[in-house]
Amino acid sequence: MLALHIRLGWSGAEYQLNEKNGWLKIALATLVCLTVLYIYDLYDYMVIANRRELLLRLVQSLGIAWVLLAMLFYLVPQLLIGRGVSVISVAIVLGLLLVWRILIHSLTGHPEFGEKILILGTGEAAREIAKATWKRRDAGFRIAGFISENGAKPNEKIGKATVLGGVEELETITKEGDIDRIVVALRERRGTFPTEALLQMGLAGDVSIEECASFFERVTGKVHAGMLRPSWLIFEGRGRESKLHTLLRNATHRLLGLIGLVLSFPIALVTAILVKIDSKGPIFYRQERVGKNGQIFEVIKFRSMRTDAEENGEPIWASANDERVTRFGKIIRKIRVDEIPQFWNIIKGEMSFVGPRPERPHFVAKLTEDIVYYDHRHLVAPGLTGWAQIKYPYGSSVEDAKQKLQYDLFYIKNQTLVLDFMIVFETIKTILFGRGGR
Repeated sequence: MLALHIRLGWSGAEYQLNEKNGWLKIALATLVCLTVLYIYDLYDYMVIANRRELLLRLVQSLGIAWVLLAMLFYLVPQLLIGRGVSVISVAIVLGLLLVWRILIHSLTGHPEFGEKILILGTGEAAREIAKATWKRRDAGFRIAGFISENGAKPNEKIGKATVLGGVEELETITKEGDIDRIVVALRERRGTFPTEALLQMGLAGDVSIEECASFFERVTGKVHAGMLRPSWLIFEGRGRESKLHTLLRNATHRLLGLIGLVLSFPIALVTAILVKIDSKGPIFYRQERVGKNGQIFEVIKFRSMRTDAEENGEPIWASANDERVTRFGKIIRKIRVDEIPQFWNIIKGEMSFVGPRPERPHFVAKLTEDIVYYDHRHLVAPGLTGWAQIKYPYGSSVEDAKQKLQYDLFYIKNQTLVLDFMIVFETIKTILFGRGGR
């Protein structure tokens, strides 16, 4: 609109808006720009934090947006925006977006903005909470300090914050510091837990009180395995799911699988031919995986490795730069084309479109022994994509499996169709840019 007024003046702008589909053109340009900005992660706080990366991505995304708009203008000439207005628009949008995002970054980093939190504890859980909060300043929390339960001296520095006092001073520190929220992260609660003080403040409504596991989950989007207590998982679970919701979710996932199978058929046909040409062996690769409630099923993929990848029959972790992968296999693994046949697993009901990635029985047995709660990821059907896949890079070790489990537990605990669709959209973005894990 500003570009219209600059280029054509008030009367010219009004004519274009009301007589030449101006409002529709503005809506179209806005929609295209929003979509491309989202694809380029420009609503991700970590990108905003890097000024150089921010400018580079803004230029790239606006360039792509206007190329897409040019194609639309060619197909539908009635939506054409004049060249003069387009050039002015790009300059204005780039300038305003850059200034706006830098301003947002400055505001979210300001110590006076956001909810002031006091961390009750100074142990490992308390420090993990602090690290997560400092990393995600856009979450809107500011750490006022720590309350010691283990004799840590007042004014002792822990990261960017200090120990403000002991448990016995909790009420005084909370009132004087105008604290909004207390995050309880005590390692040992016997004899040190300030039950009466927390009860009084919580019931009076003076301050919000939250378990460290719940707070960490909200800030990071994953469940911290080290903070988990069985009681927390029991009481904070997603509750009973209605039969109608279960039926709707299963039908939606199978429909997505069918749509995916149909739309990807031309790509699958070309892939099958190239797999056969590239190396000896079958086109498809079948492998046993663990599904919902521990049921074993065969997952189907396009073969991306040599036929002798596991000559001695011993399962081996796949790695990011696995030497067993064929030349064409590297390509289809990178762009996830090898996963296309799994649409059939989804249609059959062995998998969902979204869920924890299915693992091989050999590794499940080992990981269940090494990682607490690992077997709980089989409470839901495995998925073609999942929360862990869009949040964590390629993993090929026990530690990677532990990190992914924390995201899988978050998904299981918060599973909804809205979250499923969000994961699907993020997966599309991940495939476009070749990022993420498997």
